[in-house]
Amino acid sequence: MRLLNDAPSDEVTELLASLKVHSSVYCLSDLGAPWGFAVDGADTAKFHLVLEGACWLQAGSLDPVRLGTGELAILPRGERHTMSDELDSPVTGLDQLIADHPLDADARLRCGGDGPRTRLLCGGFALSEPMPAPLLELLPPILTMDPGSATISAWIDPVFALVRDEASSSAPGAQVIFAKLADVFLSQALRAWLTGAGQAGLLRPRSQRDPRVEKAAALIRDQPTRQWTLQALAREVGMSRTLLATRFRAATGESPMRYLAKVRLSQAAGYLRTADLSLDTIALRTGYGTNASLSKAFKRELGISPGAYRRTRGEAASPAGLIAVDVLTEPTPPDQRSAR
Repeated sequence: MRLLNDAPSDEVTELLASLKVHSSVYCLSDLGAPWGFAVDGADTAKFHLVLEGACWLQAGSLDPVRLGTGELAILPRGERHTMSDELDSPVTGLDQLIADHPLDADARLRCGGDGPRTRLLCGGFALSEPMPAPLLELLPPILTMDPGSATISAWIDPVFALVRDEASSSAPGAQVIFAKLADVFLSQALRAWLTGAGQAGLLRPRSQRDPRVEKAAALIRDQPTRQWTLQALAREVGMSRTLLATRFRAATGESPMRYLAKVRLSQAAGYLRTADLSLDTIALRTGYGTNASLSKAFKRELGISPGAYRRTRGEAASPAGLIAVDVLTEPTPPDQRSAR
């Protein structure tokens, strides 16, 4: 008999294993419209699972995210954010809201108006150590999981049913069950995004640290839809095009535009595995603009079409696709080629 923990390791497995999660569920919320609360930023990943109803999540300058029943949102960097029934509803700090409406014996928060009700399971992921920087860098500020996605519905539906069943009862040990189920959600979400990052060639370690290169890389990851050129990126970090291209390659092994292409592919793969979005929508969210551009880049680099990738359960892309990524990281003259 072969033990699973004796199986060969890989980059995704090692990153997930390095994440020692001890989930701490804040509370169950039963909220009547209008309602709204703000969660302060902290170095703790946070999540919100909609058990019933719908709501809006807003974080900084990011586009608001609409969440429906069964949808999960994770904020891996723990940014300050608000949750509300509508975008213009008044918002109260969560600590103040709980002070005004103390949780009951089952850690449930009940408040709001007389309008339609929304039930949430809200919590945070307490880690034994801070989330590894390389992992955080690869994740979007808001990571969502949609039960309508065919690739995750097989496991998320029964888990979600169990969460709702626990939330509807007052059985002893519910907090512990919620914490363990939250671990499942986090691990599955991270695996989906890290698998895409690995297939796009983003999990290789950097050879050296360079603050300006790291700033340029962060700009690319946080603004993949921006029509970047080498000149525009160099201007943002106060460097010449030639110097940025040289130092970027020294630190990462590739050109800035090649890195942009990998980030876009990685994020597209993440959306394909976790969200029931059209290819046109994913193309817009990742900077490709059109379904045709996304499909062409995805097939060229990963050896599989976006539709076929969505139907898989996260297996590695074909060897040919991965080899193409490696070959294109060999030194080439700096240029301003499009990432598409």
